[in-house]
Amino acid sequence: MALDLPGLVAVVVVLLLFPISLAEEADSIESVPDLQKLMYKAVDGYPCVRLLNLSGEIGCSNPGPDRVVAPILKFKDAKDLAQPYTVLVTIDEMEDFFDRVSNDLGFASNIGGVLVDSRSSSQQKSGGFSPDKKFPQSEFSPYGNTDYEWNPTGLGIMWRAYNFPVYLLSESGISTVQEIISKKVEKEKANTVDVAEFNMVMETTKSGTHNSESCLREGTCLPLGGYSVWSSLPPINVSSANNGKPIVLTVASMDSASFFRDKSFGADSPISGLISLLGVVDALSRVDGFNNLKKQLVFLVLTGESWGYLGSRRFLHELDLHSDAISGLKNTLIETVLEVGSVGKGLSQGVKTFFAHKTRVSSVTNMTLDAFKQAQDSLASQNIKILSADASNPGIPPSSMMTFMRKNPQTSAIVLEDFDTKFTNKFYHSHLDDLSNINSSAVVAAASVVARTLYLLASDNKDTSNSALGSINVNASLVEELISCLLTCDPGLSCDLVNSYISPSNTCPSNYAGVILGEPSSTPQPAYVSDISRFIWNFLADRTSDQNGNAASACSKGVCENKGEVCVKAEVEKEGTCVISTTRYVPAYSTRLEYKDGSWMVLAPNSSDPMGMADPVWTESNWNTIGVRVYEVQHSGYDNFVLIAGITVTTLSYVAIVAGKAFITKALKRD
Repeated sequence: MALDLPGLVAVVVVLLLFPISLAEEADSIESVPDLQKLMYKAVDGYPCVRLLNLSGEIGCSNPGPDRVVAPILKFKDAKDLAQPYTVLVTIDEMEDFFDRVSNDLGFASNIGGVLVDSRSSSQQKSGGFSPDKKFPQSEFSPYGNTDYEWNPTGLGIMWRAYNFPVYLLSESGISTVQEIISKKVEKEKANTVDVAEFNMVMETTKSGTHNSESCLREGTCLPLGGYSVWSSLPPINVSSANNGKPIVLTVASMDSASFFRDKSFGADSPISGLISLLGVVDALSRVDGFNNLKKQLVFLVLTGESWGYLGSRRFLHELDLHSDAISGLKNTLIETVLEVGSVGKGLSQGVKTFFAHKTRVSSVTNMTLDAFKQAQDSLASQNIKILSADASNPGIPPSSMMTFMRKNPQTSAIVLEDFDTKFTNKFYHSHLDDLSNINSSAVVAAASVVARTLYLLASDNKDTSNSALGSINVNASLVEELISCLLTCDPGLSCDLVNSYISPSNTCPSNYAGVILGEPSSTPQPAYVSDISRFIWNFLADRTSDQNGNAASACSKGVCENKGEVCVKAEVEKEGTCVISTTRYVPAYSTRLEYKDGSWMVLAPNSSDPMGMADPVWTESNWNTIGVRVYEVQHSGYDNFVLIAGITVTTLSYVAIVAGKAFITKALKRD
């Protein structure tokens, strides 16, 4: 396609200004868009975004309503900055960089933006990196020793506010940046400089709404949250008068956090526990006779736990309200709670070791510990050990059980973890807590011992030689598949297992809680529910369904006519299938918020709710588009030279024209 005259002029001008990068590719330029692609390189990566609470802000944002453009400079070369720069930081340098930002205001004021090289070194891998605090969410602790360091590698940098954009480069993003800054000598000769342009403008920054209450009022943010899921095995007959069995509640979390919004795999903390729980449900679903057991098994997968324990607090609040979301459950029937926490690093020298952290000494917790011991003995060939956590610990580690304990200090519960006195996960709430940070055999082992423990608790059967107990085996292949679906981008959510239940909106899983959209509901529209929540709901509904009930039938527009039925696989089948299952969504958002007349409002604190008093009420700023691109520009000195030269040439041309005109006029008069 031939260029028109304006396009040709643009090409000539750009080639004069950017001779190094574009001269060799001039033959490929056929249009202005082609020219723009050559000039500007989009950079792939993951942003740090602006989050807000009742007292202020954390996270990152452009400082104003405009894009930020600043020259790129490596952190090791950033001595005394005299102008704003884009600082290129390695993972190894992040702690030093943010320490300097905190302690050197002059340096901080000249940070235009930050690009983070996501590649980790062996030194960094051995030392660890956690942007969270040393005692995560200590304000919700049920005990007083909040100076205890559960997370020794915690830096706390994700809880501060930064008035500049920060962007984690993906592998392709690193290549793009390295490519443009690689020809340093040639560019110095050509008077060009590499710059990064950040389009990370937050609506709360533009509107001047700098806390959750003001931004919710002005509509420039949304509450953090989503949808938790619970399911019972076997299904609960809500209409039956005989549904008062004691409940054994098993809990796991589906959300994680990191400094970078969409890079929150949380492989060990907490997704290894989630995958273990799903493996447990699958194993127990193949056991006959659950209707005859003395206790009811209920499985609860929470979201929003990384942000003030939103999911567990809302779940307990809905229990108090006897809402539709928890129909079939009663708070008074919950006899014991078992939380499956971080279990992905419980392998050492061939032995899978896990620690049972108990909320308090009671006959019920002792019963649970006894069941663990019997389950362990029944799996003797698998080298699994369940040890009691150190009695000198101040209490349970950061977990959803803190919510249960603050609600009712008499709660009898066990938190199963892969650590004793401190996190073994050196990358807690870091983008580095990925697939490489866990061992699948540890996840399988945790699922195996939990599955048999739950059967023992539900049946009151102490005979470990029982054939039913011996038949409970976790499908290791399923666990491996869940790991590849939930903790990788290839295949990620495009895996066969996930696609047999839902049509995901993204391939790469993000375990960040996200924001809650629209009015909270126990029957939300699929578009308002995250891919992970929808998958978990369908998986649990399918696996816990009553296989001996009525024959499965097709749904009618996603709805089942018979009471007690739910529609699974509605997204991937023409109609979906009705199955008998007690599986429900529970909205997860702050108990200090109310949705009314199409908007959110902050409720006054209630002195009878100590966790509500401590609730920060987390929100995320709205934003239109987020992106970074890099390109070359001329040094300002060279621009000034060109300007002066242009003025000089123009002036001389004008003088020459005037002089020539006078000469010609005089010559004509002579003639």
